[in-house]
Amino acid sequence: MYQEKDKELKVNWKRVATTSLFGFGFVGPVGHYWYEVLDRCIRFRLRLRPYSFRFVATKVAVDGFIFGPLDLLVFFTYMGFSAGKSVPQIKEDVKRDFVPALILEGGLWPIVQVANFRYIPVRYQLLYVNMFCLLDSCFLSWIEQQEDAPWKQWLNSLIHSKEKKDED
Repeated sequence: MYQEKDKELKVNWKRVATTSLFGFGFVGPVGHYWYEVLDRCIRFRLRLRPYSFRFVATKVAVDGFIFGPLDLLVFFTYMGFSAGKSVPQIKEDVKRDFVPALILEGGLWPIVQVANFRYIPVRYQLLYVNMFCLLDSCFLSWIEQQEDAPWKQWLNSLIHSKEKKDED
């Protein structure tokens, strides 16, 4: 009979502090201005009626295509530097982790943001999102710790196989 040893859950307090600093130093300040500017641009430049389907869908799309990838790139880069990695190591980590994280988060964040942009006033949108950022930081840390897991290699191979087909 196979017996698995009980593993004690240990909190890595250095990692908790590092990811918390990322939230305080990047997500908080940048997110504050991002939601205000995003709302103004879509409301006044595109002249979409607030909380309409097109207004919400446009905000979700712009957020997903601009802020989402930027946040992931900054997160993985910051985590690499905070772990004392070199620039070439960080580039390899970003290359390994970015696409799987973007694909997985691309299925989750739009749902969070639809509710955010439809029901939450702009001044509270960052607070709403920060509740999910706590979970997201855990998720991104988990992705980063998976290193070259088979599922990440598979997701990356989908992108690379498409690139090879385009070259042929």
